[in-house]
Amino acid sequence: MDTMTLWHITGWEFAALAFAALLVGFSKTAVSGANTVSLAIFAAVLPARASTGVLLPVLIAGDMLAVLTYRRHAHWPTLWRLFPAVAAGVVFGTVFLMWADDGIVRTSIGAILLMMAAVTVWRRRTAEKEDEPDSVGTRAGRVKARSYGVLGGFTTMVANAGGPVMSMYLLSAGFRKLGFLGTSAFFFLIVNVSKVPFSVGLGLIDGPSLLLDAALVVFVVPGALFGKWAVNRINQRLFEQLVIAATVVGGIQLLLR
Repeated sequence: MDTMTLWHITGWEFAALAFAALLVGFSKTAVSGANTVSLAIFAAVLPARASTGVLLPVLIAGDMLAVLTYRRHAHWPTLWRLFPAVAAGVVFGTVFLMWADDGIVRTSIGAILLMMAAVTVWRRRTAEKEDEPDSVGTRAGRVKARSYGVLGGFTTMVANAGGPVMSMYLLSAGFRKLGFLGTSAFFFLIVNVSKVPFSVGLGLIDGPSLLLDAALVVFVVPGALFGKWAVNRINQRLFEQLVIAATVVGGIQLLLR
């Protein structure tokens, strides 16, 4: 029995998942947060709960490629300040998944996608107005780090959708492109790997999900290579607008299913 038969997906649906995996690689090395589109595709093709478990190893593969590409640019003081709050958010998300059924998870993912789209629009409008971003060493910076950390941990556990939250935080903290990408790469590699035991315990990662991952992870590599090539050439403003539009459509589609 092959992977497509095991998961009852058609050739077109597998092609959609492969495109989503390619977009994961691209988002990890070029435009962080673009994988919200991948989240919508996975949740549309697969059962909502199962989609989070299948997507996680694909994200980890992208994180590993991003770390290899931008490992010299991570800002570790920021990472250490975020991790405790993120851990609390992951625990909250795990408790939520213990009682939530597929319909609740699907609705939650749709709502989170719409919220992330709103957050991204707000971030783009306010980033240019902030002359002095809050340093992670100030009281306001610590409060901001904890708030975004808890929200990021919860959203990444429930829906693998922490990217826009962390993107907004890192940009508001004054990170430039390479520092942003390097810090984000290590952050999501560590957080996503830490989520694996929780996902296994919840039954989200198992043999069939890993078999599908093995077929999809190969598509992450060309996406990451294209992202590395495009990061200094892409019209990021236009791309973010397309990502926001796709995220809104995906969120509405999940809410209406």
